[in-house]
Amino acid sequence: MSDVNLTPNIDRPDDFYADLLGAHEGLSKEQSDALNARLILVLANHIGDRDVLRGALEAAKL
Repeated sequence: MSDVNLTPNIDRPDDFYADLLGAHEGLSKEQSDALNARLILVLANHIGDRDVLRGALEAAKL
């Protein structure tokens, strides 16, 4: 897995988790799924490196 950081690396992870849950509040299942898909694409664009993204896909399958 090319340069994928699997070590905890999020500042205040509990706060981020609360933000993530809050973003889904009041959404239908379809809206929540769409939000997740858009978030994945935004973060993938931020990463930008196809090798890292492939590694992340592989890591997510485990």
